[in-house]
Amino acid sequence: MSAETYLNGRVTLHAGDSRDVLKTISDCSIDSIVTDPPYALVSIVKRFGAGGAPVKVPEGGSGAYARASAGFMGKTWDTGETAFDPTFWSECLRVLKPGGHVVAFSGTRTVHRMVCAIEDAGFEIRDSLQWLYGSGFPKSHDVAKGLGKQLAGPALREQWEGWGTALKPAVEPICLARKPLARNLTVAGNVLEHGTGAMNIDGCRIHADDAKGYEYTVARTMPGAGQNKTGERKQEGVTFTGLTKDGRWPANIIHDGSEEVLAAFPDAPGQGGSTGHFKRSGDGWGTGDHTASTSYDDLGSAARFFYTAKADADDRLGSKHPTVKPVDLMQWLCRLVTPKGGTVLDPFAGTGTTGEAAFREGFNAVLIEREPEYQADIRRRMALCMSGPDERKRESIKAKLGNVPFEDGSLFAGIEAAE
Repeated sequence: MSAETYLNGRVTLHAGDSRDVLKTISDCSIDSIVTDPPYALVSIVKRFGAGGAPVKVPEGGSGAYARASAGFMGKTWDTGETAFDPTFWSECLRVLKPGGHVVAFSGTRTVHRMVCAIEDAGFEIRDSLQWLYGSGFPKSHDVAKGLGKQLAGPALREQWEGWGTALKPAVEPICLARKPLARNLTVAGNVLEHGTGAMNIDGCRIHADDAKGYEYTVARTMPGAGQNKTGERKQEGVTFTGLTKDGRWPANIIHDGSEEVLAAFPDAPGQGGSTGHFKRSGDGWGTGDHTASTSYDDLGSAARFFYTAKADADDRLGSKHPTVKPVDLMQWLCRLVTPKGGTVLDPFAGTGTTGEAAFREGFNAVLIEREPEYQADIRRRMALCMSGPDERKRESIKAKLGNVPFEDGSLFAGIEAAE
């Protein structure tokens, strides 16, 4: 194992297996983990053989997923012996500060194995985010064509015309988990002691023209106020005036802003803000006349209510990695769970998007990547972090031309459903 540093020491790359590298990281030294582990999407039968078939177990390997595998899109690293192993996540738990969060992507078919492993390691599962995108494509087999190869008659082929084996992939689940707070501490106390345990809600608000703050006024009766038997007021009320914050509350839906995703959401009117007086009414609360009102009458897809991370042309930077994520998306996730000046860990660094995202947000990053091909991608990305779009585009083209041509098409060309 070796370590390299980039960007004035802000990003450290460990070239090696994350299971080994994690053992060298100090206890409670990491503020957050933002990562995209292998999804192990290829079926167990296809990867390991049918029941009773002999399997090849790598030296030192154990467990149901620690077996030789062709993997997703032929990648030998696409196995679950790490991401589905509670022992691995126990090491992640150890290096995280109390209250530190994990943000981990997964595939729709295998997310349950990863989430169970994270929970079994001692993490609290806090939420499940959904990353929606429009560029996925199905790896579906045409049943009618398959029948044709088996010399089935025309009537039988016509009966099964239009039947396939997979849906178009359009979502990736993201597990949001948290290491338990330090003993006997509240969230506030944990934040004061360790700097972790909370999420940066305001820093991740979704801003738009129809999500502006507005002033409000609320009139409430004070404690003990009311009417006596003669109908006279015993105590006057009190008026509160405040200002709502700009931007919508961050949600557990994120999307890429593609036409396909926008079309999936219904049209919805803009937010309507108002100021008004509120008064006691019987045993409940009632509203009085509004003294002022502010509203936004724009229309459009309800997709605008959620954070949009659009893929830039230079996000891939010529890499052949099948599941590169937009840097903007990784920035938003790092910002959500990492305190100011904190350190983000990515045990499955891939092309280094988490490292670049953390650097852009003012954080430090510790990256771990086993595959030499992707280590080279990370080095190229680190060298281009401070470059402008033109230079990044040129380097991306050069990287593509220097490799064997591959099916690119979109940022998420490799995100597909296996049979």
